[in-house]
Amino acid sequence: MSFNGSGRIFLCLFLATVNLGFASCGPQRLDTTVLDIEKAGGGIVSLVAELAVSDEERALGLMHRTSLPDGEGMLFVFDRDQRLSFWMKNTVIPLSIAFITSDGRITEIRDMRPLDLTPVVSVRSVRYALEVPQGWFSRVGVGPGDVVRMDF
Repeated sequence: MSFNGSGRIFLCLFLATVNLGFASCGPQRLDTTVLDIEKAGGGIVSLVAELAVSDEERALGLMHRTSLPDGEGMLFVFDRDQRLSFWMKNTVIPLSIAFITSDGRITEIRDMRPLDLTPVVSVRSVRYALEVPQGWFSRVGVGPGDVVRMDF
């Protein structure tokens, strides 16, 4: 049986109310999409990305997660270009973040340390940020100048 949205929330509230100690109501996964990244030197790398679109989804991000498999990540979607700032509050997974322009070009990639409250700020205005397990970009040969195709 699968629960999401309000059904999952109701189930979690019900289990908490009757105090069933085995209930696990951890972070809810967001809608996902497959992103293709075209490498400047040739080739395409794909990953599954959760989409953080609303203010609430972006604020929560990957907080309270205990794992993030290689080949998965979270794409933070903004409605306008701006300098973006991220931190690792309540985030225990080491992450790498790519800042991405409105046309999909990766401008920079930075590593972030678990639980570090130091802001990681994009050098220039961008539209998107993509968080993945730390080192994933280098493991698959993705870097600045590569293009993320977003068909959503």
